Amino acid sequence: MVWKCWILLVGLLWITPGKSSRIRACLTNNLPTFVVPDKFNGTIETKSLWNQTTGCFVFLHRNGTAPEKSGFWPSMKTNNGSYPYCLTILRQHVKNKLHLNVLHGRQCNATLSNLTESECINSTGSCQITCFETETCETSPYSQLQCKEGRNDLYLINIMATKNSCRNCNNPVKMPETDIGPDAFSNIANITLDISKGEEFSAAQAAAVMSAMSDLASSINGSSAALSLGEGVDGVLVRETEPADLNEVFFAYASPKANISMVDSKDKLDVFSRSIAVPEEAFKQSLSMNVSVPFAAVFRFLNMTKDENNSTVLGNEVIAIEMGTKIRDLTENISIIFRNMKYKGYPSCQSWDGEGGRPNWTDNGCQTMQDGDNITCQCSHLTFFAILLTPLNETISSSDLYKLTIITQVGCGLSMFFLGIVLFMHFLLRRAKASTSTRILIQLVTAMFLLNLSFLVNNYVAKTKHTVGCKIMAAIMHYFMLATFTWFAVQAFHLCLQLYMEGKIVIHRYMLKVCIISWVLPSVIGIVLLIVGKYGEQVISTSDTEENVAMCWITDSNVHYVVNIGYYALVFIFTLTTFIIVLSWLFCRKRAAVGTAEDSRSGKNVITILGLCCMLGVTWGFAFFAYGVLRIPSYYIFTILNSFQGFFLFIYYYNTSHSGNVAASNTTSSSTTTLKTNLDIFDNPYLNTQKAK
Repeated sequence: MVWKCWILLVGLLWITPGKSSRIRACLTNNLPTFVVPDKFNGTIETKSLWNQTTGCFVFLHRNGTAPEKSGFWPSMKTNNGSYPYCLTILRQHVKNKLHLNVLHGRQCNATLSNLTESECINSTGSCQITCFETETCETSPYSQLQCKEGRNDLYLINIMATKNSCRNCNNPVKMPETDIGPDAFSNIANITLDISKGEEFSAAQAAAVMSAMSDLASSINGSSAALSLGEGVDGVLVRETEPADLNEVFFAYASPKANISMVDSKDKLDVFSRSIAVPEEAFKQSLSMNVSVPFAAVFRFLNMTKDENNSTVLGNEVIAIEMGTKIRDLTENISIIFRNMKYKGYPSCQSWDGEGGRPNWTDNGCQTMQDGDNITCQCSHLTFFAILLTPLNETISSSDLYKLTIITQVGCGLSMFFLGIVLFMHFLLRRAKASTSTRILIQLVTAMFLLNLSFLVNNYVAKTKHTVGCKIMAAIMHYFMLATFTWFAVQAFHLCLQLYMEGKIVIHRYMLKVCIISWVLPSVIGIVLLIVGKYGEQVISTSDTEENVAMCWITDSNVHYVVNIGYYALVFIFTLTTFIIVLSWLFCRKRAAVGTAEDSRSGKNVITILGLCCMLGVTWGFAFFAYGVLRIPSYYIFTILNSFQGFFLFIYYYNTSHSGNVAASNTTSSSTTTLKTNLDIFDNPYLNTQKAK
């Protein structure tokens, strides 16, 4: 009767519909499993298991090829057709930590009883049970010599061995199963690639390639494919055919031109110079967004189009990761590691969303970690990634940036306060008609007030990450800066003209002409740069990438050097020359006034000189010394002096206005007094010399 039950059990297991899904459930739910090979002539008598809802028996054909064909079943093999048996399991079985009880024996004709789910039974005799925990295979080293060619994700278990019974044939470093070239890719993705040897690969084409990965994942046979689309453009696509087997996926390669491999174990990544880790959470998020086939595609672009700033990319390598949907806000971050790198500058992990014809790199969602020569990027989303290098002379320490920011904000606030007082005094408290010199000074004060205001607002606009708003903010601040530079030049021109014309300027509509030049010309430059897209977010890099500061400014460094540095260099040469001439004139007058009442006004002359420096923009010249060892000191001097230029201009305006009012009170030739600057009051010593001759 017992043998009839045995035959019935075997028949039910092999002919019952859905047996494959039930066996799969047994092998994935960490349940006790009894493996029974064919030719097992013993009798199984275990009443305790009949009413159990957990645990299962798996009957295997001896010398079958179940793992190779089914992709999931274990198999039982013999050693050259003789005893003992060798049980073959897969990497999934090891991961699921199965509890296996293998029934075996030579000339077995005994009865096995008292089988339970909770106890590991090791019996001896003609009919034997060997207990085995699959998780012990995780620590067994890979041995290529002991494994035959074929699938490289197998583990061989010698069921008769007392120790070291698991032989690891799972190669942790795998190459893709199939290769896809540019022609095959174009046919599948319906994309025409234009890759010329030695030329940059279009960023727009790179984005199109990554968008086609979903179609490619659905069309390939197998679980992985290597893609080679041309010089410097290659990648790997991995499909997870079983949603229940989702795992963290690792990619790695030894050099920029080496093939990209798939790596099973995180411990094996250290031997590669580059590695990419896609967490399990990313796969689960893609499944939640109804992705039909979970996959991860990693591409490497070695010569992709640079951004508008012509930024330096570490190794000229851009990494792109695609999973068929937008993956963001990960708690388990994407990890990209560059090991043993030699570089100059400060690295910063950046990402680009694939929009536009050129990359627009940003550090949003990415963290940069340095450990000696190793750089790790931790990012919470999937897209294009690169490590940008900021030159050493363009980066300051986070502490210096913090101090300079505080000085600038406080100084700009004070400057605006005193410049506002100047405007208030001029438009509301002034009783006399302003001279041309005073009106030009007020125009400069207005431009400088608006420049300080736009600078203080700039940082808050940049924090909003609003692209259009940031471009407009950059254009406004740039316009007022150019207008301020132009009024510096107008001030210098006016002083020279006063000295040459003895204070009598006879140019027709002189004030209207200088206003048109100073206010309209900068607006033309700003509008042109806005149209061609040269404004945007600019990152001020520090030694600590987490302390980087963003501002709205010119994104093209070449435009910055030509339009700003070049233009101010011309203005600086002219204003410095004028300042030297006026300064020598003041010293000449001081020598001529020795022993007179005017000789006691040396303190007021010092204020005049400081006011002249600010009025002519001479203090901005310290920017030219911001290189090498003088860079940081120049930043501090430049920031401090320009932060307090509003205060100096206020003192200058107050003194000159007071002197002008005193001079006007002693004049009876006209009922309308003319407000003069300090320079208008003094006689020109050069003219006196000419008259004496």
